[in-house]
Amino acid sequence: MKPLFLFFRTLVVVAILTGCTTSTSTSRSTSKRASTILRYENAPHILNVSSYDPKEKQRDGEAFSADNLSAMRRNGALGLIARSSKGLVLDKKAPRFLAAADREGMLLGAYHFLLPKIDPVTQANLFVQQVRQIAHTQRLRTSKILMVGDFDAKTRCRDMVRFILRIRHLTGRYPVVYLENSDSLKSELRHADPKTRHLLRQCPYWMALYSHVDSGKSRYSGHLPLTPQRLLACYRVWDTWALWQYGGVHWDARRRRSVPYHYNHFPFHSPRYFGNLDRPTERSVFNGSQAELSAFWQENAWTWK
Repeated sequence: MKPLFLFFRTLVVVAILTGCTTSTSTSRSTSKRASTILRYENAPHILNVSSYDPKEKQRDGEAFSADNLSAMRRNGALGLIARSSKGLVLDKKAPRFLAAADREGMLLGAYHFLLPKIDPVTQANLFVQQVRQIAHTQRLRTSKILMVGDFDAKTRCRDMVRFILRIRHLTGRYPVVYLENSDSLKSELRHADPKTRHLLRQCPYWMALYSHVDSGKSRYSGHLPLTPQRLLACYRVWDTWALWQYGGVHWDARRRRSVPYHYNHFPFHSPRYFGNLDRPTERSVFNGSQAELSAFWQENAWTWK
């Protein structure tokens, strides 16, 4: 991405093993670096959206819509990952978001939010069918769409496996695995059998980490400041990450307002908003350079046509 964040310092992610044990295997699909030095003023940024976007205006700045993402692109966003579906429900804005991102020449991705108690194979079929239909009806110019599985905190390993294998069967690619920072998922993956762990390591890992403060909520972090490397160690599956969602948005029902939250701890100090956008967005960084991001998309995205 373009150098937007003037206050970003060099990110040094150091393996900290206190309280957790890291995996010794490296995914074929992700960066081979177990520790990363990344200058965030040049970090490649990816934004993700759903039918809840765009959020309400909160300050002066540039706006965007489901049909016009030029402001995102001007602010340096290199890619967009849109929610395609949740459970058995389709996201009605996904076609517009993906078409708009395609017009801007952005890298395209789609994610499905997997719900428990609904057959994961059925959900995988719906996901691929919906993305294929969007690509055809919107006449997308790009032939590559990154497929992402976003797993509910109560998802069991067996359902992850069935979803992943079905996506692999239908697209020829392993999906990216997005996990919220939840103890239930940590426990599930820490106790996964070797075969399941091996399968998961074929999938690039997209981590969600919005704060270094644990506040005693997790029994796995040792009440130490949370870092990307410590979160990796707590899951005991991957030894590196591909994407890090450092910025999220929470809906405050009492104030009836979207509240952005973002990782802001040395050496990673992120701003409240993305560039000069006038409203909150969910945002991630890629673990590598812009050239490596392009290569990552080329290798891992589904060639739908």
